Amino acid sequence: MKHIRQFLLPAVFAVAFTLSLTSCSESAPEPGNAEQSDPAPEKPAGETETVSVSLFSWPGYGFWFVAKEKGLTEGFDLDIKIIEDPYESFGLMSAGQLDVTSSTVEYGPIAAEEGVPVKLVAYTNASYGTDKILFAPGIEKATDLKGKSVAVLEGGLTQIYMGIFLEENGVKFDEVEYVNVIMDDAVAAMVSGKVQAGEFWEPFGQQVLETLEGSKVVSTSKDPYYQETGLLADGMYMSGSFLDGKPELAAKVMKAYFDAVAYWKENTAEANQIIADAIQFDIKDVEAVIGADGGPKDGGLYVFGWPESSAFMGVAEGEPPVGKNGQIMDHWKLTNEWWVKFGVCQKTHPPDAGIAFGPMKSLAESGYGK
Repeated sequence: MKHIRQFLLPAVFAVAFTLSLTSCSESAPEPGNAEQSDPAPEKPAGETETVSVSLFSWPGYGFWFVAKEKGLTEGFDLDIKIIEDPYESFGLMSAGQLDVTSSTVEYGPIAAEEGVPVKLVAYTNASYGTDKILFAPGIEKATDLKGKSVAVLEGGLTQIYMGIFLEENGVKFDEVEYVNVIMDDAVAAMVSGKVQAGEFWEPFGQQVLETLEGSKVVSTSKDPYYQETGLLADGMYMSGSFLDGKPELAAKVMKAYFDAVAYWKENTAEANQIIADAIQFDIKDVEAVIGADGGPKDGGLYVFGWPESSAFMGVAEGEPPVGKNGQIMDHWKLTNEWWVKFGVCQKTHPPDAGIAFGPMKSLAESGYGK
């Protein structure tokens, strides 16, 4: 069975925004004024709430299943849906039909530009070497790529990663042709010679290296710049109607997620098996991404628990393992500026246009994690 990790937003995401708002305009409504669906009515006292959550089949998002399986929810049930297309999840959230989703962290500025009632509420993991840029045989340096083709998923972090790498190595971001392909097809494109470089995550990068003699790794997400910025990562999003209509429940849902991460750290083998069963991955594939001992996985992900995430978001004291306290502000600025360069957005937006700190602040004020 193929498992396509959509770590970066697919082409349909970028295309849909272009069609809906004609390349984002200065007249885009501010998020606070965007039309939102009415929040769902509160359940009668004593009746259990149901919170709808989506994710795509990737181990880094599987902690929702641990929360559900181990009864870590408090006064609510989780209805977890696997939706492989992040655009579909964000569309459901905008329509008030989905409360929470796990996805990559670059969507916030796009949501702000579009006036979409979806906000990032937590940074949940950092790529710790799983993302790589590979050169095909015959490409010795980045300048050899001028006028040639590179494989990325346009409209997502992979495109930003490639753009930064090129400009740091003497190539303007628009001096190459971006070939928009999902990861299985990216491997084939590289091996066949259709592209001369590409951004890959594991296990696809290793597939290229093993199949295409002379291919090589020239950059990974464990390189200092990406660890300092925390650029390549995943996060938790909540809909505006959920945040505004049920703020106490939103905080409880966030707590359940981080309780699940804490459970995983102490019971890694059991939790990994829960995740593997839920997303239909082999246990070895789960361990290859999030590790087998509850710590950061070299070549995989650094899973953030409450202390790391709250520090990265600047809500609690301490230094996160990537970036600095409050790094989310610089992360927002970096991704927003690149979306302007790529023409996905026409202007920059303040962080609070696409980030909601309410649930995390509520947990911090309650003493959670101390």
